[in-house]
Amino acid sequence: MIDTSIVNVALTDIQGNLGVDLSEIGWVSTGYTIANVIMIPLTAWLGQRFGRKRYFIFSLIGFTIASAMCGLAANLTMLVASRVLQGLCGGGLLAKAQTILFETFPPAEQGLAQSVFGVGVIAGPAIGPVLGGFLTDTLSWRWIFFVNLPFGVLAVVMATLFLPADPSYPRRGQVDWWGICFLVLMIGSFQVVLEEGQRYSWFESTWLRNLMVVGTGGMGLFIWQELRVRHPAVDLRVLTYPSVAAGSLYSTVMGMGLYGTLFAVPLFTQSILQFTALETGLLLAPGALASATVMVLLGKISNWVDARLLITAGACGSALVMFSLASINPQTGPDDLFWPLVFRGGTAVMLFLPLSLATLSPLPRAKIAAGSGFYNLTRQLGGSLGIALLTTIIQQREAFHRAILVEHLQIASPNTLGRLSLLTELFQQQGSDPHTAYFRALDVIDETVNQQAAVMSFADCFWLVGWMFLVSLPLVVFLGRGAKQGGGDVSVH
Repeated sequence: MIDTSIVNVALTDIQGNLGVDLSEIGWVSTGYTIANVIMIPLTAWLGQRFGRKRYFIFSLIGFTIASAMCGLAANLTMLVASRVLQGLCGGGLLAKAQTILFETFPPAEQGLAQSVFGVGVIAGPAIGPVLGGFLTDTLSWRWIFFVNLPFGVLAVVMATLFLPADPSYPRRGQVDWWGICFLVLMIGSFQVVLEEGQRYSWFESTWLRNLMVVGTGGMGLFIWQELRVRHPAVDLRVLTYPSVAAGSLYSTVMGMGLYGTLFAVPLFTQSILQFTALETGLLLAPGALASATVMVLLGKISNWVDARLLITAGACGSALVMFSLASINPQTGPDDLFWPLVFRGGTAVMLFLPLSLATLSPLPRAKIAAGSGFYNLTRQLGGSLGIALLTTIIQQREAFHRAILVEHLQIASPNTLGRLSLLTELFQQQGSDPHTAYFRALDVIDETVNQQAAVMSFADCFWLVGWMFLVSLPLVVFLGRGAKQGGGDVSVH
């Protein structure tokens, strides 16, 4: 999870070091995300075919080797290829780790097991910018990849020693190659549109329109293929369980809200408040600590409290935090953001942990892997959709608010003339001639209007995310009660 965000703060350094332009360097992040999202729904099939422990360790080894390759990359092509390999292996870790926990721990211990797992999922994106900024500033951008090596080796050793042995799954005779191809076509096309849409003005771009057509066609073929074959690469029949269908849909909303906010807040602090990447990371760090604290507490009570009540409380709390953040203005400082971001960290956990339990715990053991893969996929896609949506809204609402502000900013009004006169006089006192001082004063007023319009556009985003949490709450009635219900045939190793 750290690797999904650690690279973003170092892209400028990588761009300068490798001598590439902005459109090219973006594929360092895009390549990882697309590969990661494509692999997530395949983890259930791969784990069943090769054994969950073997596949998990293979993914760990591949992720660690790919990290070393990224750090050693001499050009952009090698770096992007290594990031794609890293994403393919990383996609096999998240969903499979959650599956192993559900299949290994008894229902009474599910809450605590999932809470420990959830600390990394919630805190990782917040820790990434801090760690990335620190390593890039003090060492070099290559160390944001080299830092994975000792932890990767340690994880491989621990997984080898401590993970339960693989059950004796029968090997499937035929591989669903067409399903895999259609999946890659569908998710790859949609993910590129989400990643590159803002840069190329969405559907004003011919190639993005073509990608949407390809992705839509791929989706239709994928669904047709997976429902007709006996052993599909992705078991879509798991959506016949109401908890998985509703939980996956709500997971999309949660991904949009949680990851979209983690995108919008750093963008606001760096573009409006002129924070450095490290300062922004440090601002987010207390929220990550709050997430870890609440996660442990929830792990102890989740067996005794209906998960749907916790989800409702988390959604309402998250909405209130978003409405609080919507009060930002150009004078907003770190102190004003501290407590909302801390509460955001706590309420995010009240969504993530109970939603995982309420979605997956009603499933029989044989369906947990497929359910976990689909559930994690929707959260990742929700995050990508949220970032793309908020980026577009910020740009469009900024233009809208600027037009409104300019309309009310009459050059002949007494207030405008008074401020223009004061600024002109100030610049003249600093040594500018009257003509230059006047145009410098106009530039200051224009910059003030732009800043106010930008702040108002961020406020609109926070309002939207807050209402999304509330409007989607009716989905909770279709979820399970959580760990108390516990899939009855989950085995204890």
